[in-house]
Amino acid sequence: MTADIELYDLTYLDTLPEDALVFFVMATYGEGEPTDNAVDFWEQLVTDEEPQFSDGGDRLPSLRYILFGLGNKTYEHYNAVARILDKKLTKLGAKRIGERGEGDDDGSLEEDFLAWQESMWPAFCEALGVDETNALSGPRQATYNVEELQSYEKDDVYFGEIGPKVKAGSKVIYDAKRPYIAPITSYELFKGSDRHCLHIDIDISGTNLSYQTGDHVAMWPTNNEDEVLRLASVLGLTDKLDAVVMVKAIDPAASKQYPFPVPATYRAIFRHYLDICAPVSRQSLMPLVEYAPTEASKEFLKLLATDKDEYRLKVGEAVRNLGQVLELVTTIDNHENTSGLFATVPFDLIVESISRLQPRYYSISSSAKEKPTTISATCVTLAYQPEPTPDRTVYGVNTNFLYRMHIQGQQQPTDLPTYDLAGPRQSFLNADGQASKLPIHVRRSQFKLPRNTSVPIIMVGPGTGVAPFRGFVRERAVQKKEGKSVGPTVLFFGSRHPEQDFLYSDEWSELFETLGDESQLITAFSRETDHKIYVQHRLEEHGQAMWQLLEKGAYIYVCGDAKNMARDVNQTFVNLAMEYGNKSEDKALEYVKSLRNIGRYQEDVWS
Repeated sequence: MTADIELYDLTYLDTLPEDALVFFVMATYGEGEPTDNAVDFWEQLVTDEEPQFSDGGDRLPSLRYILFGLGNKTYEHYNAVARILDKKLTKLGAKRIGERGEGDDDGSLEEDFLAWQESMWPAFCEALGVDETNALSGPRQATYNVEELQSYEKDDVYFGEIGPKVKAGSKVIYDAKRPYIAPITSYELFKGSDRHCLHIDIDISGTNLSYQTGDHVAMWPTNNEDEVLRLASVLGLTDKLDAVVMVKAIDPAASKQYPFPVPATYRAIFRHYLDICAPVSRQSLMPLVEYAPTEASKEFLKLLATDKDEYRLKVGEAVRNLGQVLELVTTIDNHENTSGLFATVPFDLIVESISRLQPRYYSISSSAKEKPTTISATCVTLAYQPEPTPDRTVYGVNTNFLYRMHIQGQQQPTDLPTYDLAGPRQSFLNADGQASKLPIHVRRSQFKLPRNTSVPIIMVGPGTGVAPFRGFVRERAVQKKEGKSVGPTVLFFGSRHPEQDFLYSDEWSELFETLGDESQLITAFSRETDHKIYVQHRLEEHGQAMWQLLEKGAYIYVCGDAKNMARDVNQTFVNLAMEYGNKSEDKALEYVKSLRNIGRYQEDVWS
């Protein structure tokens, strides 16, 4: 049985029989924090020094577990959640089976998992006393039962709604389980550029939602119609997209577990519930081989599923989703029409193979003190050509939805995917029939200004990494106007060109004038001259002044690309400690690490 960790009361871990085996798959994000759905479990088992279980004890001697962590090596706290959980479970008397697995999303989580699985599987079989060879044989066991409903109440059907239906007259609490369909407005920030960047304002007035400056806003995306129709076509579901289906777990122990809100239509499942635009995983392709229409296509699909280099070139680096891979496979037979060529694939296998569509998180770019009922976000529209297939364009799911909503009523570009902007039951439309809403919730962050307003802060945020710093600067400006003592506020911002992508260029002058002479905006425009200048170069140029601020207790904040920029900035601060603090390299590294440990060096980064 596979289930979401938040759906179970894990105080009952002590009741598991000794012949049971538990897999924990734990992801780490931010500053070594658990995912939203693991917070309760984390507080109960890890944060609590002496957790109490159902028998009143604090030990788990009968628990046997296998653990795989999901992380990214570009982050400071790589796989911290899995590592800490492993240590805690062992301390409580539980026994880990096999080695702990760790996946690196900077490389390939799937390949890391498959490599780990080779040593995990024999340990798993030995622990359960089963023959490894026999365990791998036999027909596929379905996880879900899928039933097309002939009769149903339309009010009971989900057309893309994320949370449970609201009973009339009941008070609604909006959160990650039931996002709020919020009114939004937008305007474009880039000028004279081939890229698009939107400033989004989200109205949360009249709801229980609130935010703190530095938090994240989650937007629940909608898949584009091109990919919905592509996958439906190759699976032979085009004429049945509006049929209503019930999908539920077969295992009686998971009888109340559903992969997404049901009953729902095939269209809603493809549009709102499954991540059909994401590259399909290698291990998800193998079960589909037997359903390929010809021997040649079977061999091609098997090659993609078993040869990691072939998969990497044609699927991973080419960023092909399931519908695109199935179309590609059929080209081996020169089919002009791919409709229905994989119609024999059971729909439960599709549900099992494609992950649930997840919300997209954005750093909030407004100040809660200045605008408590308006959440702002800064979103660059993502579109790029993968290196192995430069003739194809991959489109960011949510940002292109936002851009389509932004330009509705204008002449529509022909090179962008189309979306259903109305939303489930037309819930994204305003009173004028215009699409201007989307589902959101707020996620708390540790990325916060110092409580003492007089403490200096150094912010480094190139590109959309400036988003939370717009909130920080606006908050400090409000505090200054209130007569509070506000310390030096320094922002390093970088982009390509001052005339094209200088984000919020019309706001900074007034804000820094309010903050006073000790505060300043320092810019780095990489395409303004022949010699590329980045934020770390500007940081070096102002190194002595920044070191003086650090000596006065300044906090460092870095937001943006984790892989290159954040690493370079970290190294720059190490260099400053060596040059102006007269520290050896080891002492300088130790100094910067100590700033992280006490919360004076914070990152809000992504890769």
